[in-house]
Amino acid sequence: MNAEYIQQRQRIVDKKLLMDEIFDQYNTVFLDIRGYIAFNNDVLKDNALKEETSIRGNIERFKAITITKEDKDISNELETFTEYYYRGVLPSFFDSEKKGKGSEVEMDRTEITDFRSIIKSYSSTLTESLNKNVEDLTKEQSILQGVFVGFVLIFFFIFLFIVRTIIRNIGKPLSDFSIAANEIAAGREAVISVKENRKDELGVLSIAFKKMLTSVQEKEQELMAHNEELLAQQEELQAQQDELQVTLGIITDNEQKLTRRNELINGISSTLDKKEVLKSIVLNMSRLISADRGMIALVHEDVSSSFGISENGIRQFRNNIHSGLNHRLLEEKKPFTLKREQDVAEKGYHENKNYSYDLYLPVLSTFKEVDAIMVFSRYGTPFTNQEVEECETLAKQISTSLDKIKLYEQTEENRKLNQEILNTIQEGIQLIDQERKVIQVNQPFCEIFNTGSFPEQIIDLPWETWSNEMAAQMEGERFLHAMDEAINNLEGVNYKERSFTFKKEDTKQVIKVYLETLHYLEEGYGTILVYRDITKEYEVDQMKSEFVSTVSHELRTPLASVLGFTELMLNKPLKPERQTKYLQTIYNEAKRLTTLINDFLDVQRMESGKQIYDKKYVEIIPLIQKVIEHLEINTAHHDIQLKIETKDLMILGDRLKIEQAFSNLLSNSIKYSPGGGRISIRVYSRDGMLSIDIQDEGLGIPKESLPHLFQKFYRVDNSDRRRIGGTGLGLAIVDEVIKSHGGYVTVVSNYGHGSTFTISLPRVTLKEAGLNMMDSQKN
Repeated sequence: MNAEYIQQRQRIVDKKLLMDEIFDQYNTVFLDIRGYIAFNNDVLKDNALKEETSIRGNIERFKAITITKEDKDISNELETFTEYYYRGVLPSFFDSEKKGKGSEVEMDRTEITDFRSIIKSYSSTLTESLNKNVEDLTKEQSILQGVFVGFVLIFFFIFLFIVRTIIRNIGKPLSDFSIAANEIAAGREAVISVKENRKDELGVLSIAFKKMLTSVQEKEQELMAHNEELLAQQEELQAQQDELQVTLGIITDNEQKLTRRNELINGISSTLDKKEVLKSIVLNMSRLISADRGMIALVHEDVSSSFGISENGIRQFRNNIHSGLNHRLLEEKKPFTLKREQDVAEKGYHENKNYSYDLYLPVLSTFKEVDAIMVFSRYGTPFTNQEVEECETLAKQISTSLDKIKLYEQTEENRKLNQEILNTIQEGIQLIDQERKVIQVNQPFCEIFNTGSFPEQIIDLPWETWSNEMAAQMEGERFLHAMDEAINNLEGVNYKERSFTFKKEDTKQVIKVYLETLHYLEEGYGTILVYRDITKEYEVDQMKSEFVSTVSHELRTPLASVLGFTELMLNKPLKPERQTKYLQTIYNEAKRLTTLINDFLDVQRMESGKQIYDKKYVEIIPLIQKVIEHLEINTAHHDIQLKIETKDLMILGDRLKIEQAFSNLLSNSIKYSPGGGRISIRVYSRDGMLSIDIQDEGLGIPKESLPHLFQKFYRVDNSDRRRIGGTGLGLAIVDEVIKSHGGYVTVVSNYGHGSTFTISLPRVTLKEAGLNMMDSQKN
């Protein structure tokens, strides 16, 4: 009931808030329109018109929560009035005002007053609905509370009646049974007062309890006899237990030795880390033979591990590993023991003479050479022959483990060397087995396919995993199909079919894959794949094709005009004015050819570093104005505007080259704005640089073309730009010229809406320019 009340109340509150907001919005609109009429303020008019969208949105939200007929009528009334007001009254009023008849059209104030009254009336109705909901909830809660109190009282009286009956008929007999059970446990006679003629479970329990009492008394006599017999058997078992205890001690000792031997074998077999193996050997051997101190040291390497020995002792042992008792062990290659008197450090607080027993053990390699020396010391107890033989057997297992580690280290060194060799190769290398699982790759392969810094991360990957990960970066199904077909068709095909080319989608790299079958012991072992990045070669080929196509087109057009008009003048009599016109055309096309060839020569000089710049102090504004005047003659659809926002307009540069850069950029803005529009040139200072923005409203530049925009011969692959023509050298020349003057060129473009090129050059103040000019004159 509370949930339903909250839901109804929330719905009414939402409707009231929306209605109040609509009422306030319309009051604002009416006030804005009156203010517009009174003060002729266009801002108030625009605010009133902008409010329409918000009003309609609130009306739609109100319609979404309407339920009653009255809600729907109000919703329809709001829509009708909005349509009437915004589509009828206001347009009519504004139209009359434009015609100079604003005083002839008046707002229908009656409609507005009625509309306000309707909204206020509906808001009052919603308020009354809220109050009525509260009253209804209060009444229903009072009724429910009364019913609940009555139900509790009735349940309480029934519960008291049931409890009283249970206590009378069940509780007292159970209490009697408890007293009787306590008496029996104490060995006394027990009296059961429950009648046996009761028909319920307590009567049955009374009969069973009496039978149990009789049986317990009979069994008690039997147990007394058995107890005496058990006492006699206990003495016999105690003697057997003493014998078993001795046997158990022997078994436990053997079990501990076997456990320690297993720990030793597991320790030398579970890892290939040499230091961990040596540490495991010395610790487990010391536990196995109960040695107090121990050490193992490799003969041919400065690697050792010890137990209970100081650093000085280790260093002393390593320095004399080929002399003394160690020399004897190296010569005889057999274990031996030594009894000696303990020195002062070993005695501790003991003052009497004590002895220490040392065991020297050799670890022999496969070639019967001593690879390691083990020495263990035990205080007070000598080593038995059996212990020496057991240690000699364990030394053979230790030798096998050390040989395995040595072989592993040699293999690992060879593997690392091979991997380093592969990593130095520039091409990506990948080796897969017959099941197409990755066996080995090099670092360049990982860099090409962004698989991480370590080749080990993709070793053992199956075909489905690595091929799909690579296809996600390439051309999807086409890449998978080409790779699968190339691997399947390796046998019996010519060389050309053993390679294919694809392009990465993210970096646009062009990768060529070469495949070759790898044979081992005259059997197919797997396939070697070589990934070569041919992006630069591909781009050079593309650039060559683009260059030939562009130059052919750009040279053919003016040459065709020159040849055509020359042929006309040679073979056909013409009027003087016609000849002059044709000659002018021939001159213009020849000049165009000269400009094109000069561009090629400029690029060549710039790339070879032979371009010479005649740098002087130049004021930038006259230079820009000259370029604007020159280009405005050739266009009637473009509005070129110059805006100056700084007083520092001096630069140090080559006037002709700077003028050429601005001419290239401005002519591009005109050329790639075929629909005309405004071209804005803004001159301002920023971060110690003099910056010039050239902004147009033309075709714009695609985002993917921006990084390549200043490359030679690069042109956006777009049909609109292809029709416009050009060599693709203009922006490359601009970039080189500006960089040679210590500046830079940037571009921002909104595709389809125009571009902004920004030239930034080192700024020179008038004071600096004056001082430098004076120094030049003095010199």
